[in-house]
Amino acid sequence: MASPSDDRRQFLGLLSLPERRYLTDALRTETVGGVLLLAAAALALLWANLWPHAYEAVLEYTVGPSRPLHLNLPLESWAQDGLLTVFFFVAGIELKREFVAGELRTPSAAALPVVAAVCGVLLPAVLYTVVNAAAPNGHPAGWAIPTATDIAFALGVLAVVGSHLPSALRAFLLTLAVVDDLIAILIIAVFYSSGIEFWALGAALAGLVLFWFLHRRGVRGWWLYVPLAVVIWALMHESGVHATVAGVAMGLLLRCHREEGEEHSPGEHIEHLVRPLSAGLAVPVFALFAAGVPVSAEILGEVFTQPAPLGIVIGLLVGKSVGIFGGTWLAARHTRAALNPQLTWSDMVALATVAGIGFTVSLLISDLAFPDDHHLAALCKEAVLVGSLACAVVGTLLLKRRNRYYRQLCADEDRDEDGDGIPDVYQQQR
Repeated sequence: MASPSDDRRQFLGLLSLPERRYLTDALRTETVGGVLLLAAAALALLWANLWPHAYEAVLEYTVGPSRPLHLNLPLESWAQDGLLTVFFFVAGIELKREFVAGELRTPSAAALPVVAAVCGVLLPAVLYTVVNAAAPNGHPAGWAIPTATDIAFALGVLAVVGSHLPSALRAFLLTLAVVDDLIAILIIAVFYSSGIEFWALGAALAGLVLFWFLHRRGVRGWWLYVPLAVVIWALMHESGVHATVAGVAMGLLLRCHREEGEEHSPGEHIEHLVRPLSAGLAVPVFALFAAGVPVSAEILGEVFTQPAPLGIVIGLLVGKSVGIFGGTWLAARHTRAALNPQLTWSDMVALATVAGIGFTVSLLISDLAFPDDHHLAALCKEAVLVGSLACAVVGTLLLKRRNRYYRQLCADEDRDEDGDGIPDVYQQQR
């Protein structure tokens, strides 16, 4: 007789073999990129504190044509608006793939990571708002700063400290970050765009339609799509909508399902080519230009006494971890998802804390939220670093308690005694 729990879908269970292979390839690149991101952030802090005038001069150095689309921008803006477009382009492809072939392709499977990501955005925003509303010198405009999860930074921390994670936990962290990226770009597009130029926005949308039409007709050639993408990006920048929206829009337009005879879909192929550029160059260079904030006892004191930076620290350390864990637990309970018996809810607490590491998008929103107050923006960036570091330390300590057990789970997943390239655990299921 079947037990009452037999119809329950397993949460954090063994991934399918194709999904596991895709995940392994993607996370390998992101992990290397995460280590580079950590190095770039450390270099930025040293540069900004040892040679502050040289650092500021580089940030403010202006290049680019002034006409016709006002692209004579400082290097800091090129990093924010240009390089991060590559990052969000990859995020758009990831999201599209998750919806058509990954963890989000069915409503039952999508419920947990989507609810977890939404709760992991809402609770930090609420905590930040409460802290700033209660203070006479509060700054509510920064509510979105502590809402982002930085998958590259999180994986870089795990790589540096040597923590292992079973594939199911890594997959959940990646899927959570993908949904989080979508929410972040929606927030940026809706709340941090201003002075809309409708002619440029209309032209950018027309360019996206042409991009989609050429792609769906099977037209190939980087020499065509790269110039078209640059034009779309420039028009989006001119429109007043943040230019990174162009990146995620183009990523979402790519076909990510495989047709007969295809080993990889066009989206997967392009993602494989562009992800190393995003993780290994675009994001670390952005961090180099964004993470250089002055560090001193006085400034750190302001982080914990001023409402805006304090709200960010609380939002990342408390809001992200409690929101993600609480959302996951509630979704699992109401969707009758049974937790993988090899794992416990304490593993989810540790993972949720690691997911509180917010860096790339949080630094970007710090500048967007306070464009006319450079001191406050710098304080918010300092708070992002402090909050992310706190989440990294606490999450690592929680994961380290079970690291030996995780290492054994990973070894069991990877074991291939017959050397046929297929882990034995998948052959045992047949």
